[in-house]
Amino acid sequence: MYRDQILAELEALPNEYLPFFLQLMRAFRESVTLKPAADSFRQGWREAQRGETSSVETLWKDDNKIMTGRSEFYREFDEGTR
Repeated sequence: MYRDQILAELEALPNEYLPFFLQLMRAFRESVTLKPAADSFRQGWREAQRGETSSVETLWKDDNKIMTGRSEFYREFDEGTR
């Protein structure tokens, strides 16, 4: 169902937009795909060594903003697909 809708949207795009769309799709996939645990740990360790850390309070506050935004997105998405 979703695949067919995505392919239909892709077919409707003018060819000059395809390179940008490809970049967008790759960036999206990379942002939602989990890294292997070892890679994630190494990145986190490097960030911690550089002092790139945040307090738990900041993380929770930011996480709540993200989750609220996601909830609104999915609610709007669900309403648009009915």
